[in-house]
Amino acid sequence: MRSYIHDPNGIRLPIKIDNASNGEFSPLELSKRNIEGNRQALLDADDAARKLGHDRRSFLVGACGAASTLLSVNAVNAAAGKTGSFFEIASEARYENSAAEDAIGGDEFIFDVHGHFINPFGKWREGIPEGAKPFSGLPAVEACPDKTEGLDYLECLSGDQFRKDVFVDSDTDMMVLTFVPSPADAEPLTIEEAEVTKNLLNADGTQRLLVHGRVNPNQAGDLETMDELAERWKVSAWKTYTQWGPDGKGFWLHDEDTGIPFLEKARALGIRNIAVHKGIPFGRRSYEHSRCDDIGIVAKRYPDLNFLIYHSGYVPGQDEAAFAPGAGKDGVDALVQSMLDNDVAPNSNVYADLGTTWRILMQNPDSAAHGMGKLLKYVGEDNVIWGTDSIWYGSPQDQIQAFRSFQISEEFRERYGYPEMTPSLRAKVFGLNATKPYKIDVAKVAHMQSKDKFALAKANAKDNADPHFLTFGPKSRREFMAFRRAEGSHT
Repeated sequence: MRSYIHDPNGIRLPIKIDNASNGEFSPLELSKRNIEGNRQALLDADDAARKLGHDRRSFLVGACGAASTLLSVNAVNAAAGKTGSFFEIASEARYENSAAEDAIGGDEFIFDVHGHFINPFGKWREGIPEGAKPFSGLPAVEACPDKTEGLDYLECLSGDQFRKDVFVDSDTDMMVLTFVPSPADAEPLTIEEAEVTKNLLNADGTQRLLVHGRVNPNQAGDLETMDELAERWKVSAWKTYTQWGPDGKGFWLHDEDTGIPFLEKARALGIRNIAVHKGIPFGRRSYEHSRCDDIGIVAKRYPDLNFLIYHSGYVPGQDEAAFAPGAGKDGVDALVQSMLDNDVAPNSNVYADLGTTWRILMQNPDSAAHGMGKLLKYVGEDNVIWGTDSIWYGSPQDQIQAFRSFQISEEFRERYGYPEMTPSLRAKVFGLNATKPYKIDVAKVAHMQSKDKFALAKANAKDNADPHFLTFGPKSRREFMAFRRAEGSHT
């Protein structure tokens, strides 16, 4: 019997349905249906493992383990009347590896535009309040239990965890490393630190990692930093948070004293991707500017700029429903309404990123059908782009496997005009759509990556897989508040 470093008793499921947050919103309460789904998935894994002559951990790390988990979730959702979408997996996939691979395996080009990494040795440590233990749940800490004094355990953390979770334990081919909003002197990740990670990943001459440049035009000095970000650091997009400001007040992209100078400078510097965080408000004070009301306005005014809406305007905890024109709703609906109000057509210069959005939607079949259906219908099948907000949710492999098998029900497709999830449509979302704004040559990138160290490590790991199946973000209100204090606070 094979031994495992991580979770040897097999108590963690490969599809991580829990209440972990990305640190930008207080963790949501897990529904009774989701709790039951997880319980049933472990019971079904026990039964399947016995029938196949495996222990539960060995079963769960294989394709059948992930397929079995999604089948169990399907059954519990259907029993609860949640049938707007489902995971399209044959019942034999619980026991037959080939059937499991048919459902959750694939060879798509996967370009994750929404990745995070925080330097555990950065200056941000100076702001950690007494008694707080940020990131103490990371699996790397488990490997060095002697580091028990104060924050010594942070010495166990490095970019190795990020690289392994994303590029070895998942099918991700490329990622964009993005930033969180903060004062310039308290960044959890600086552009210099991001560049080190980028160079390590791209050391073989490959193109595994791109980097954003953080700009908040309502913060003194940020517009002036854009020249260096463009010329020295060669950033691929500008990352901004309209709901953030050094005094707690956000801004609109069409504000003449903040947003417009920012967009004009982006255009002048020739980096025309505006990655703007929308949805996921940081509290009541920031709620107004977290809406997408300004997106249609600036997209129409600047047709030569690409507006990449990170999180798609989604508001965690809000159940998605069919779009109702003029209803004044928040979340994804506010993005759709802004595009319609300003005659911004689908598949034009507005893109919807799925970071955190898909992670939460996949826990509710009806919300998933409406959320994904609206984005594909109104933003466009060519303009929904893949993001996972990892590493806050651990390895993104479970989000990939779930999306590979995600299907909107025939009833919802006919009633609301949502598209069928076909392999070609999934391939667009997984990576091909994002190659347009980020100007990626897929064939060239694939050739360069085919023999780099991560391709070799991934191949070696197939027969010796030991994923940890952990999520890293806060899972309680207390953890969330400690996380925000340690991070320097977004508000």
